[in-house]
Amino acid sequence: MMYSDIPAAQTLVLYFKSKGVKNIVISPGSRNAPLTISFTKNPFFNCFSIVDERCAAFFAMGMAQHLQEPVAVLCSSGSAMLNFYPAVAEAYYSDIPLIVVSADRPSYRIDIGDGQTIRQENVLEKHIGYSANLKQDLSHATQTISKYGKSLLENSQEEIQQHNEKEIVKALTVAFDDKYPVHINIPFEEPLYGRVEEPSVQIQNLEALANPSNPMDDNWDNLAAIWNTSSRKMVLVGVNHPNAIDEGVLELLANDPNTVLFTETTSNLHHPNFFESIDSIIAPIEKSKNREELFQKLQPELLVTFGGLIVSKKIKAFLREYRPKQHWHIDTKKANDTFYCLTKHIKADPNQFFEKMGANGSGDSDFKAFWEHKKDNYEKKRKDYLKEIPFSDFIAFDRILKNIPKGYQVHLANSSTVRYAQLFTLDESLQVFCNRGTSGIDGTTSTAVGSSIYSKEPTVLLTGDLSFFYDSNALWNKYMRPDFRIVLINNSGGGIFRILPGKEDTEEFETFFETSHDLSAEHLAEMYGFEHIHAKNEAELDEALQKLYAKSDRPKILEVATPRVLNNKILLGYFDFIS
Repeated sequence: MMYSDIPAAQTLVLYFKSKGVKNIVISPGSRNAPLTISFTKNPFFNCFSIVDERCAAFFAMGMAQHLQEPVAVLCSSGSAMLNFYPAVAEAYYSDIPLIVVSADRPSYRIDIGDGQTIRQENVLEKHIGYSANLKQDLSHATQTISKYGKSLLENSQEEIQQHNEKEIVKALTVAFDDKYPVHINIPFEEPLYGRVEEPSVQIQNLEALANPSNPMDDNWDNLAAIWNTSSRKMVLVGVNHPNAIDEGVLELLANDPNTVLFTETTSNLHHPNFFESIDSIIAPIEKSKNREELFQKLQPELLVTFGGLIVSKKIKAFLREYRPKQHWHIDTKKANDTFYCLTKHIKADPNQFFEKMGANGSGDSDFKAFWEHKKDNYEKKRKDYLKEIPFSDFIAFDRILKNIPKGYQVHLANSSTVRYAQLFTLDESLQVFCNRGTSGIDGTTSTAVGSSIYSKEPTVLLTGDLSFFYDSNALWNKYMRPDFRIVLINNSGGGIFRILPGKEDTEEFETFFETSHDLSAEHLAEMYGFEHIHAKNEAELDEALQKLYAKSDRPKILEVATPRVLNNKILLGYFDFIS
């Protein structure tokens, strides 16, 4: 093994090893050389080289999301770290323990006109669980420090070492215990490439700061009494990791006659008695003559939510207007008042909560039965609608989602992709992921690639054209598995904007909102070594899907061309049809 001769670099590497942070994503640079040397020369660590820092951070975040453990991303000084910010924000709102490590210039180099210097300390503080600002070692580059950094000499090397160790431990504690992203900023002075075979520091076995515990102090009997006497209960589930909810809990909820359970594609929950397409229930009510009566009939007495952010705008609008008497959110960490009516934050695991609720309701209410009839109706009409419409995004998503092989890991891009996915039923063996923390289109491909690295099953990314081209540098790495698949819906622009009210037929709309284009992924596929398959109608798509999932020695992209102007009319027509 080999280590940098700089104590701060040795200290970080030793703590990462002691805490089990094995995966390090490195964006090449010079200032981070002490850490790059130390990580890559130690066989304990799995190191990945990703040039584009934005891609690197999402790649690391996808890996952390899949493994459900901290993964580090490392960069040089200057603007490099700012490119990490989109992934940091996503990790913050999605509770993913991303560890950002940035090499920095010495403090006496900042704001004097030196190259590759910015104010790096605390730069991510608005979207980070903890910012650890380490101090520069005095035992390295002593002549330079005595010449330019005399103010640093106020502390001894021993004091600096103690400070740095405590800061690293605090950051790692937050990453492991609270599942927040953290930032560790380390200043290094040249020379940067010195090496030693044995570390010169011995890390202390410091105890992490004890986080204040948040025990569940509610009276379970009182909660269960409310739960079991409520005749109109709604359970709404957002982003949820696959297999997070016990089968017994699912059966309990599925068989409660007083409970309507709304899931989204990102919830990874399946049962014939659950309601999987929220918008297909609410849209017909919006268009109904007795709209007020039906919305009041759907309005729950008790709303219980768990999981991450909700995709459906319609359910958010409904619950903000027709608020329940009580809204409980179940989460050990945080509770978003999404519907402006939160009455209780239950700091428990959802499995623990629902098991404590015990028996089902009395069954006197027709709440669930009424809406199950509505569900059966829209499912039948959706099949009829698919027979009537021409080739479009709607038909493409129906075919694509039906043909994903069992067991695949599925990553959904944001914007129209994740919204179309909500309208269809996915096989329960699929594991679905989507960056819904900030819901941006940036980094969706990079996240999927990072997540695929340790997946036991193959990965397919479903993406739109803007999301794909925006993050095309995600393909610029040597870690692509031959079973990695991309399905690219290319409707020549941001088709979702055509659903929104606006001047769709003006040049300004097409240029600045829809951003229409005539790009194809064919040459990108060739450049990055992907097999490229193209489909422009239903028959070609059915044939292409068979080719897509056939075993191969390189990854594949299936590009599906759909009609830009027609897609929104067909989607809006679906809601009219089922109404």
